Amino acid sequence: MKKLVLLATAASLLGAVSMANAADPAALAQSKNCLACHSIDKKVMGPAYKDVAAKFKDDKNAEATLIAAVKNGSSGVWGPIPMPPNNVTDEEAKILVDWILSQK
Repeated sequence: MKKLVLLATAASLLGAVSMANAADPAALAQSKNCLACHSIDKKVMGPAYKDVAAKFKDDKNAEATLIAAVKNGSSGVWGPIPMPPNNVTDEEAKILVDWILSQK
C-alpha cells in the first residue's frame, strides 16, 4: 500500500511540473536543455529564437516543420552543426515551437 501511495504522489508531482512548464515555455526550454544551444536574441551554438521566428514568419507550415525538427533533430538548416533529437512529448514540442515563433 505504501508503494502505491508513493507512486501516486510521484505521478501527481510530475504532472504538476509538466503543467507548470506548459504555463512557462521558457522554463520548459530550460528543463529540456534547449537553452544550452539557443537563446532568444543571439546565436549560441544554434540560431537565436528571434532569427528562427523571422525565418519562418510567412511559412504556413512553420509549426509542423519546427515540431518535427525539435522531436527528430535536423541538420544543414542553420549551418553545419546538427541539432539532435529532443526527448519531448508532442505537447511539449508544440509549446516550445509556439513560443519560439512568438519571439520578435
